[in-house]
Amino acid sequence: MTNPTYADVERALLARWPETKLEPSLERIRALCRLMGDPQNAYPVIQLTGTNGKSSTARMIDALLRELAVRTGRFTSPHLVSMTERVSIDGQPLSEELFVEAYADVAAYAQVVDDSQPVPLSYFEMMVGLAYAAFADAPVDVAVVEVGMGGAWDATNVVDAKVAVLTPIDVDHTRYLGETPGEIAVEKAGIIKAGAQVVTAVQPEDAAAEIAARASAVGATVHREGIDFGVIARTPAMGGQLLTLQGLGATYDEVFLPLFGAHQAHNAAYALAAVEAFTGGRELDAEIVRAAFAAVTSPGRLEVVRRSPTIVLDAAHNPAGARATAGALQEAFAFTPLIGVVGVMADKDVDEILLAFEPVMAEIVCTQNATDRAMPAHELADVAEGIFGNDRVHVARSLPDALEKAVALSESERYGEGVGSGGVLVTGSVVTAGEARALLAREEPVD
Repeated sequence: MTNPTYADVERALLARWPETKLEPSLERIRALCRLMGDPQNAYPVIQLTGTNGKSSTARMIDALLRELAVRTGRFTSPHLVSMTERVSIDGQPLSEELFVEAYADVAAYAQVVDDSQPVPLSYFEMMVGLAYAAFADAPVDVAVVEVGMGGAWDATNVVDAKVAVLTPIDVDHTRYLGETPGEIAVEKAGIIKAGAQVVTAVQPEDAAAEIAARASAVGATVHREGIDFGVIARTPAMGGQLLTLQGLGATYDEVFLPLFGAHQAHNAAYALAAVEAFTGGRELDAEIVRAAFAAVTSPGRLEVVRRSPTIVLDAAHNPAGARATAGALQEAFAFTPLIGVVGVMADKDVDEILLAFEPVMAEIVCTQNATDRAMPAHELADVAEGIFGNDRVHVARSLPDALEKAVALSESERYGEGVGSGGVLVTGSVVTAGEARALLAREEPVD
């Protein structure tokens, strides 16, 4: 590809196996990294896995490290709008120009791997190789790496992470990971390496046992939420919440976090413990901790993108995420009414997702995103009618039409004195939230 553009690179990556088509193996990514000189070994790594909260926690870890004057690389997935969001250096996504350069550096090596393996490198494996090479080239002082799925055989897991973070484990991706939290934890605990520091959320009993067993087997040290660190107190505040956090080295009070919900407070606790563990378990400067958390953003996680009426985006895409989002909405907002715009993937537990949202949504507009995996809007509506009732369910196949319908419903006179305080929540999938963000959020590209 001669002088490729960002669009050329995007097409080339999307032509590879998608993230949803897996051939569990580290052979291809190991081969790619070897050809590139194993860039993933050029810096220490904090690696994260879990069912929900990984991206937000990764962003918080990144913010804390940067406040400590550490140069960071961050790899997260999936993206909301642009592939470039997945690879950040010092908190900023790669520009399209740098992304193209990074791809060009990897592409020739990738062709060698493709020609030598029975299965070619996937889109996700290419992104991992691109990120690890970009971090080494920067260079960064530490990489914060979120797994794509599972842990043990996830393409990111060619690193030897100094700190392993396990956010809450719930049932998701059962086709690949298992049917119970314990089975899923076996895969996720695969990121725990010899001598590592492990930061783990409160987990289901069977998951906690698997994490403890893996840590014991490789000589890793486990720091457990609720015992070694945690959230001591939190108070909802304008634009977020005020926290008191127990870290591994000290207690930190008056920590303002500009994100909503109890789940984000717990994510902050994981991030704090991870950075303390990375720096040797010592106490951090409280003012640095406060400054870092006050600057945290997490796009697509209860993100307000428009006012009058208020439109909120959330990437919840499984039952646990939906329950956390519903709880946070009730705590942080007082919408009368709240109208849901929901578009889900067909392979998700749709009934449980809708059951989580039913108590907080006055009405729901069923839609679909632009991917082949999306559940058709009319099929989603059929499921929703059994949970919400026919009179509360609407269908709009295109997302722009669904948003227009939801805004009209939120301002409907049928809600009497509540008119003017209605809101819209767009949720059900990272892709749905991302497409809505592209439609509604007008941000300058970060270079």
